[in-house]
Amino acid sequence: MGKHGGRHVARKSLAGALSVIIVFALAGYLFVTNVRINRSVTVTSDTTQLLNERSRKVTELEDEVNTLSDKIDALKTLTGNDTTAQNAEDAGSGTKLKAVEGPGVTVTLDDSPLWESKVGDSGSSADINDYVVHQQDIEGVVNALWAGGAESMMIEDQRVTYNSAVRCVGNVLLLQGKRYAPPFKISAIGPVNDMIQALNNSPTIQVYKEYVDSIGLGWKVERSDNLKFDAANAVSQTLKYAKVKES
Repeated sequence: MGKHGGRHVARKSLAGALSVIIVFALAGYLFVTNVRINRSVTVTSDTTQLLNERSRKVTELEDEVNTLSDKIDALKTLTGNDTTAQNAEDAGSGTKLKAVEGPGVTVTLDDSPLWESKVGDSGSSADINDYVVHQQDIEGVVNALWAGGAESMMIEDQRVTYNSAVRCVGNVLLLQGKRYAPPFKISAIGPVNDMIQALNNSPTIQVYKEYVDSIGLGWKVERSDNLKFDAANAVSQTLKYAKVKES
């Protein structure tokens, strides 16, 4: 019985030792994994750094596109294939929108100066939505200006093209890989009175103006006798669209 008891104790000791080793091994593995995850989160969660890097890359690519576009347009001119654009926002068979100028309006949207007081003591920003400019506000202005007969448009320092997409994260505007802080400026060349009338008639802008009166959102419309838009990159090929088949 004594020997049997000794073997049993030895087996229990061996099993216990193995269990301890396994537990420590798993704990070590989890610790290393956690460190790796935390390192990756620290690097990839720095949104500001990522956005800055993306903006820098976009600027570099735009410079390359500008250089290549100039070469392409020069070659088309030499070969006699250059064509005149149909309107201010049509690049025809070229790669750039031509520089344009003419009478127009500039609309400026801005956050309410009260928004900072709406950030809670804990840093929560749950209550500030009504106090900042949103994506639909900018889109409302853009749509109204087009409806009013705008011939060419700019948001901040970028010409608006067929594939321009307005995106907002909080109160930061993302446009073609670049980011902008308020105030936001939208300028349009075209029939001034018609565009201003379209702004006044827009249901989206009418709602926005209610917040202008109640909580101080920024709203300013300026007329100009001569707005100037620089040339900008456009589509690299002629746009194609459906046509009614002739019978």
